[in-house]
Amino acid sequence: MSSALPPRPRIIGPKVRICIVASKYNEQYTDALVENTVEELGVLVPQARVDLIRVPGAFEIPVTIANVLDREPPACVIALGLIIRGGTDHADQIATSITQSLQQLAIQSKRPVIHEVLLVNDEKQAYARCIGANLNRGREAARAAASMIDIFMELDRSMPKPTPVRSSSRNA
Repeated sequence: MSSALPPRPRIIGPKVRICIVASKYNEQYTDALVENTVEELGVLVPQARVDLIRVPGAFEIPVTIANVLDREPPACVIALGLIIRGGTDHADQIATSITQSLQQLAIQSKRPVIHEVLLVNDEKQAYARCIGANLNRGREAARAAASMIDIFMELDRSMPKPTPVRSSSRNA
């Protein structure tokens, strides 16, 4: 696991739409994730329209993202949540399900889905990753989103999708 944030990517100039889907559960930490993500996006993608959708818990994030992607999909979706391990395997099961679902959604939609639904062992780790400055995963999510938007925009410029060939019917 990295011990510092990645460097800031270049600033994205064009106007894009980014959607954040964040859990309300563990509110102190998820609110900080959202705040740090939005603040960093403001620096990296200053013309972005950022839509925020709050859901009850981390388990509800993938289905909400699926719904968002079925509509007019944004340039990128960011999933934010925090799961703190307890005495059972429940947290690990939830985290695995979310990870697999988010990856599947990204591949099916061909849209970047940034996964910052964190699984931590305790509140000390939660604080370090959500509120602290060195490992802040909210800022990291924004940086990953800006990088992926830039990559996808470059792909569109340099490797446009082929236009489908339409068959023409002949008049006899």
